[in-house]
Amino acid sequence: MVDHVPANMNDTVLRCAGIERSFGGLKALKGVSLDVHRGEIFGLVGPNGSGKTTMVNVVTGFYPPNAGSVTLFGENITRLAPHAVARRGVARTFQNLALFRGMSVLDNIMLGRHVHTRPSALASLFYWVWALREELANRKIVEEIIEFMQLQDIRDEPVEVIPMGLQKRVELARALAAEPRFLILDEPMAGMNQEEKEYIARFILDAREERDVTILIIEHHMDVVTAICDRIVVLSYGEIIAEGRPHEAIADPAVVAAYLGQRAAARHLVGATS
Repeated sequence: MVDHVPANMNDTVLRCAGIERSFGGLKALKGVSLDVHRGEIFGLVGPNGSGKTTMVNVVTGFYPPNAGSVTLFGENITRLAPHAVARRGVARTFQNLALFRGMSVLDNIMLGRHVHTRPSALASLFYWVWALREELANRKIVEEIIEFMQLQDIRDEPVEVIPMGLQKRVELARALAAEPRFLILDEPMAGMNQEEKEYIARFILDAREERDVTILIIEHHMDVVTAICDRIVVLSYGEIIAEGRPHEAIADPAVVAAYLGQRAAARHLVGATS
């Protein structure tokens, strides 16, 4: 487990209070409350169908909650649209890759700058003065991200021809290109081998340290969670069943039962105490 402790634990970036969300008769979230502090890597953990991605979609404005509130940097954003949330310093990656096939690595990362562009007819009219200046400034930031993520050798490659591990790295680079203050990563290591997971974990830690980003990560790999997260919340069927330091939370009998089933959990606990 990492030994990082945010400088000020009272400096709350994200506060979710009593979040409820239903889809027809299915209650996906049942009064979930959590706080993420500045400088943390905060893990959102749970079995498939536990409500993790639904929670992130509520935070980012894709799903309005049926009850509860979301506060970001002290501002209530509960009913804001996704683009408005993004403009407040939030970027995210997705569980399934959302890269644009047929475009290069560089062009995919450049798309991360869209939240900082302000299209106008006047700027287009005077392209060589204003718009070009903005484009060059955006390109400089993207080139810095490419170097930070060690993607120089594939910057001009079509994104669909590079391996899955590098595609995941490109998606993370595109999110960082938005210069977020709060970064949400939805299973950034899905489908990776051990070496690729270690690379991404290192980049996530570096992003926190070098780019002053607070990170919320959804992840199934418990080795990753215990290695890089400061605190975690564990969901099961839309409810929090454990929270706290990673090693302590995932050892909770309720968490073991949620992942292994009641009978397997009982055998696990017997084995641990014998």
